[in-house]
Amino acid sequence: METRIMRTQTPSKGWHITRWILQVLLALTFGMAGFMKLTAPIAELAKQMPWTAQVPVGLVRFIGGAELAGALGLIVPMLTRIRPALTGLAASGLALVMALAAGFHLVRGEAPMVVPSVVLGVLACLVAWGRAKKHQSVSSKQWIAGSLYTKL
Repeated sequence: METRIMRTQTPSKGWHITRWILQVLLALTFGMAGFMKLTAPIAELAKQMPWTAQVPVGLVRFIGGAELAGALGLIVPMLTRIRPALTGLAASGLALVMALAAGFHLVRGEAPMVVPSVVLGVLACLVAWGRAKKHQSVSSKQWIAGSLYTKL
């Protein structure tokens, strides 16, 4: 016999507004950075971001595309109410990009550049967590497995 547990969340209006503000700020930040990495000549980018001259151009453009797609994913699904779960996935993707950026800058000895990456990553994680499903139905087996996993 399998027991079902319903988890419900009732977010406050203030939390809802805070999430939207975070989403818009992150979308503007990642949108501008992504657009710049996609369109600006590498020589111009290197003046502001020296690392762009030391990695393949394709990687810079790919990162720019990922950031721009993530920025759109933070706003469009929730705004249009078409597949709003994609907003959380976009935020998760941007958090991953920022985690990789922090690691990249650490390896290169650019410790001051780690701070913005971590801050943006944490904010993206907050949006991803806040935009998780309001109602999740999990079986007792999944709940127990999840509980055991978190204790390891």
